Amino acid sequence: MLVSRLEPFRTTVFAEMTELAVRHEAINLGQGFPDEDGPASMLEAACSAILSGANQYTPGAGAWDLREAVADDRYSRYGIKYDPQHEVLITVGATEGITAAILALTERGDEVVLIEPFFDSYPAAVALAGATLRTATMETDGDCFVLDIDSVRAAITPATKVLVVNSPHNPTGSVMTEAEAAAIADLAVSHDLIVVVDEVYEHLVFDGRRHISLATLPGMRERTISVSSAGKTFNVTGWKIGWVCGPAHLVSAVRAAKQFMSFVSGAPLQPAIAVALRNELPWVRAMRDDLNIKRDILRTALSNAGFKVHASQGTYFVIADATPLSLGDATKLCRRMPEEIGVAAVPVSAFVTTNHHDRWRNFVRFAFSKRHDVLADASQRLVGLHR
Repeated sequence: MLVSRLEPFRTTVFAEMTELAVRHEAINLGQGFPDEDGPASMLEAACSAILSGANQYTPGAGAWDLREAVADDRYSRYGIKYDPQHEVLITVGATEGITAAILALTERGDEVVLIEPFFDSYPAAVALAGATLRTATMETDGDCFVLDIDSVRAAITPATKVLVVNSPHNPTGSVMTEAEAAAIADLAVSHDLIVVVDEVYEHLVFDGRRHISLATLPGMRERTISVSSAGKTFNVTGWKIGWVCGPAHLVSAVRAAKQFMSFVSGAPLQPAIAVALRNELPWVRAMRDDLNIKRDILRTALSNAGFKVHASQGTYFVIADATPLSLGDATKLCRRMPEEIGVAAVPVSAFVTTNHHDRWRNFVRFAFSKRHDVLADASQRLVGLHR
């Protein structure tokens, strides 16, 4: 009974691979979640809020304390002033913020440009809105992934209304350069586009690189919806507390759509995230540095297992090319690994349209956001691919 435009989204690759991981008691390096808790002060603040009675509806836009903390954080790190009353909206994670933005701002006849590979919820949101999907692409440059600016330019037509950008990028782990950001800004301004920016990994950038928030570029604040969340920043992916920042007229539109997806969420969790934003960024930096080490551990393990391993400049993820293993395409390999060696991963082809499937068919995404002992165990199991 599912309508035809949603039929391709009946299930997700995460559900399939996680089920295989559970069935075969495999180490789940497919789904991007950490297995260690966030800062103690945040957890204690959540417990205190529950016990003190903060268990009913927050205001529709989210708890005021959290909206203020988000606005203060954006100003302190990026120099952008947002009015917490009209320009900050708390959402059920970043996925709801992005989906609400696409639902609020597009309809039949409008086009949305996504950059492949993309997080799997993006095209589903476009389908829900009844808009038309057009795609640009990433390409390889040595062992890195870079944005093909020409493909973005070619994807934009007079009907294009929204461009969705993700940096640091899931699944490739690339981080947008100054030149790429400037090129996107130039296209957005010249074509009068709204840009929805997924920045959930904004703190998780490695090797001295810097995350560039597109809203800071000339002409971009008034057309950019910046979306982030607490999940990846503070190791609380299950709390589903995200936020949308942007000009009042765009945030008002997003709120109109969001309020009928979920009115509010996580009342006692929101003040705890406010505590973390104000006090725990040193914890976040230490966590980032530890992830840098974990990334290198997993890259070495994958290389030793026979993969061609690509660079990861940020996020939780590293991409490995399975071609040298001659074990079939990545989808078949990922379906076999949980049972055969006890490790689960995700094929990158799940994050692209059918037009680009062949280009990405041999790439596998692995997550390194796990404890050191878990990564050591996974490293030993990956050697089994040679047998």
